[in-house]
Amino acid sequence: MSGMGARWVIPIAAYLLGAVPCGLLVGKAFGGGDIRRSGSGNIGATNVARSLGPAAGVLTLLLDVSKGALSAWVGGALGGGPGGASLAGLAAVLGHVFSVYLGFRGGKGVATGLGVFLILDPRATAVAAMVFVGALGATRRVSVGSMLGSISLPLALHFRGAPPEFLAAAWACCLLIVYRHRDNLTRLIQGTEPRLGEKKT
Repeated sequence: MSGMGARWVIPIAAYLLGAVPCGLLVGKAFGGGDIRRSGSGNIGATNVARSLGPAAGVLTLLLDVSKGALSAWVGGALGGGPGGASLAGLAAVLGHVFSVYLGFRGGKGVATGLGVFLILDPRATAVAAMVFVGALGATRRVSVGSMLGSISLPLALHFRGAPPEFLAAAWACCLLIVYRHRDNLTRLIQGTEPRLGEKKT
C-alpha cells in the first residue's frame, strides 16, 4: 500500500472498526437483547456489566480496548509513525462515539481511547489509569474516574515530552469524553449519579 493510500484508507478502516458496537453484540450474545434499552442505555462496558453481569462487562471492555489498540498499532506501522498512529487511534474513538452502524450514536469512548494510548504511550496511560482508579475508589462513580482519567492523560503526555501528534489526539479524546459525560455531570450536580454496583435511577 502506498503512503498516500494508507494515509486515507487506514483512518477510514479504523473508524469502521471503532464503530463496531461491541456492547450491543455482547448484550445480544448474552441473551440481553438490545443493551440500549437497559440501564443507562449506553453500549459501554459499565452499562453492560450493570445490566448483564460482570462477565459481559469485562468482555465488552476487552473488545472496546482492542478496537483502539489495533487501530493505533496498524496506523503507526503502516500509516507513518506517530502521526499515523494518532490519526488512526482518534478515528477509532470517533467511530465508537459516533457509530455509522447506530445512526452516528454510540458509547463514550473511554475504553477505546484506553486501547489507543496503551499503544501510543503506555507510561502516560498508566498514570491516567491510576487517576481513574483513585477517583473511582474515592467516589465509587465510574463517570468521575473516566473524566478525571481522561483529563490527566494529555497532562501526563505533556510532562513526558510526547510528540505533538499524541498530545493533539489526547486533548481531542479528552474533550470528546467529557462532552459525552455531560448527562453524568448533570446527575452528579443533582446527586443522582449511581455509584458502582448501583442501578441507574
